[in-house]
Amino acid sequence: MTPLEAATHQDPYDYYARLRRHDELLFDEGLGLWIASTARRVEAVLAHPDCRVRPLHEPVPSSIAGSAAGRVFAALMRMNDGAGHRCPRAIIEPALATVNIADVVAQAIGPVDNLNLFMFTFPVSVIASLLGVPREHLQEVAGLTRDFVACLSPLSSDARLRDANAGASRLREVFSAVLEDTTLRAHIRRRYEASEWQDPEALIANLIGLLSQTCEASAGLIGNTLVALHRRPGLLEEIQRTPTLAGALVEEVARYDSPVQNTRRFVARRCTIGDRILEAGDTVLVLLASANRDPAANPAPDSFLLERTQRRLFSFGAGHHQCPGQHLALNIAAHAIRALLSLQPATLAGSLAFSYWPSLNGRIPCFQTSSKTAVSQTREFCA
Repeated sequence: MTPLEAATHQDPYDYYARLRRHDELLFDEGLGLWIASTARRVEAVLAHPDCRVRPLHEPVPSSIAGSAAGRVFAALMRMNDGAGHRCPRAIIEPALATVNIADVVAQAIGPVDNLNLFMFTFPVSVIASLLGVPREHLQEVAGLTRDFVACLSPLSSDARLRDANAGASRLREVFSAVLEDTTLRAHIRRRYEASEWQDPEALIANLIGLLSQTCEASAGLIGNTLVALHRRPGLLEEIQRTPTLAGALVEEVARYDSPVQNTRRFVARRCTIGDRILEAGDTVLVLLASANRDPAANPAPDSFLLERTQRRLFSFGAGHHQCPGQHLALNIAAHAIRALLSLQPATLAGSLAFSYWPSLNGRIPCFQTSSKTAVSQTREFCA
């Protein structure tokens, strides 16, 4: 197994534990990159100013450079350091802290009979609703976001990249139009107008970025929570009796079986992390899921504990690039689980055969279904 294969392996956690026996960064000759697997080294890499989110020579992947998707990618705060990260984050992060999703859940819920479709569309629909997208356009925006996300994966085919460009163009049109003036959108607009950072195209790109960052990570969190409930019938019964425990449930799932297994950092100049000297141009694969299971960060890490105190989560990153929507993502996933418990209890109690969507860093279950309609819908939206 390699660290990249681990992301979609049925159980990569023994492998991660073996990697953690070496506290220092390890160099993988086959992959040609450094591996950070312990909580201490993961934290150090994510906090280091010389470890950047993109390589200096390729700020935008060559496969999408110059395209509509590439122009959105180039402006995303999550794909930038310095002012390109700091300025949009200073506007968007405080707005996310004000969000109450209860007001939009009902209009975002959509059909729940197809788990694969639901776990991708519901989180994006919530964010789109908060940004003022009218209800009748939520399904379209969710599909466009799924198309755009393809530009973020090196596994995407040329056809998927063409769809990503079309999705990016249409999403820019959506957010350039006059939308409903929701609390979140108004808060973002006020902070933007009061700031010295004036780049409307970059602001629109980062609204698209909120959708794309929500899409697969939240789908994985919902899906991995369903897997956890399926494997623990007693836990399912407990959540059914006390739905308010859904928040603690998804937070422990995020730690125990992270939807984002790894991320990368690119060394901008020679630096030292622990006892290792890294050279400019080196790449570090940061194993977030392994850090979650490090006993130095979370005692009894291989036990699934709802009541875990002082839980440390690396699934949403750390340092100045830590995901600003962590609380929002956990809240969305908790609402999704409560909705499924209410509307589709038999589905959760039944058999849940699944595999994982192909990915080098995401861990997203693909649930098998015997329904021809559900299979067709899933292929159309998620293929």
